[in-house]
Amino acid sequence: MSHLNITVRDATTGPVLGVLGELDHITAARLRDRVAELTLRPGQRLVLDLAGMEFCDSSGITALIAARNHAQAARADIALAAVPARTLRVLRMVGLDQIFAILPDSDPGTRP
Repeated sequence: MSHLNITVRDATTGPVLGVLGELDHITAARLRDRVAELTLRPGQRLVLDLAGMEFCDSSGITALIAARNHAQAARADIALAAVPARTLRVLRMVGLDQIFAILPDSDPGTRP
């Protein structure tokens, strides 16, 4: 059974969502819904901390793209932090590493 926990914390640059568990066809809607609840201001940076993500399928990738669209609509930035190697490999294969800022960790002081 898929499990997903999403934590939220505020940083000086904007919200940081921690994605813990499996981001797949069963759980991706929870991330999309949680991101949609965020009120982002222009210039903020939404960080998705993926350090605790154990698995990500194509539905999860779609949820990450939906998060990017939400941030862009608010004229905010988005970054993916601590992306697991498998997911990073997929992002690179499909060119999404060119549209997401990729950070080594969720430290808000880290800028690409």
